[in-house]
Amino acid sequence: GRTLVGICGGTSAARAYRIGADGAVLESRGAALGIQKLAGRDFAGALKELLGPWQADPAPRLACGMIGSRQGWREAPYVSCPLSVDALAAGQVDTEGGELTIVPGVTVRDAAGMPDVMRGEETQIVGAIDHEATSVLAVLPGTHSKWARVERGRLVDFQTFMTGELYAVLLEHSILGRLAERGTAARDDDAFGRGVARGLGAGGLSHDIFGARTLCLAGELAPTGVADWLSGLLIGREIRTARSWSFRGGNDASTVCVIGDDALAARYVAALGAAGIAATRGPSDAAARGLWRIAQHADGSHRR
Repeated sequence: GRTLVGICGGTSAARAYRIGADGAVLESRGAALGIQKLAGRDFAGALKELLGPWQADPAPRLACGMIGSRQGWREAPYVSCPLSVDALAAGQVDTEGGELTIVPGVTVRDAAGMPDVMRGEETQIVGAIDHEATSVLAVLPGTHSKWARVERGRLVDFQTFMTGELYAVLLEHSILGRLAERGTAARDDDAFGRGVARGLGAGGLSHDIFGARTLCLAGELAPTGVADWLSGLLIGREIRTARSWSFRGGNDASTVCVIGDDALAARYVAALGAAGIAATRGPSDAAARGLWRIAQHADGSHRR
């Protein structure tokens, strides 16, 4: 083993890790240098800013996430499911100046032939899930929530749900947002729970969403509870849909590994509990662990 500088670049922010020869994270640095923020800016300059004092570190640099997208520094073409860590290692590309190596994203098609994609989450999955485990169902909550089925270290299938973005759009641009009284830091767990119960039930989403308004009109939901009820509804419906998808793939969805360590991940744990699904938590440094594992597999096999 050898040390590694790992970089995880998202849409709005990026994080860098100094990873020891044993895979342990020694230090990390974050910056608001996501793809959206750069918008045609100089990637090499942004990397210098992100790395700061680590700029002179001779360790190899491996990056994942949106930095490898079409809008990123250099496109790392998608690899297809089912795939192993070796396939991710083999699909890496280097930036033209050799500043860093980029892990590819992953693509899959559903039964109807509709494509789906991920960039960055594949690395978190590699870092979070024991490659010996027979069959694991995982969720990575976020703006675009990802559900993944992993069998013996191979990512066999996944689905994306635009839950977080849909929630933001509804609160910012719909009549529901005009009803909602925000600005209170307190979470309304009761409203969230009621939303989850509605989401887990049968129903059409665009009809059910309107309940945020009608419950308010009926005096059965306080304006301060609208945002939490809506969050619960959307997460509950996501879980219901993902559970059906998991059943079709042969996983009973009795346990789900939640990869993430923020307040949103905690909401998913609560909603999974309401659905009678046991939740386990992935490690908080899943991306760094994944980058280290991919680098281990790439040593000796990466064609420059």
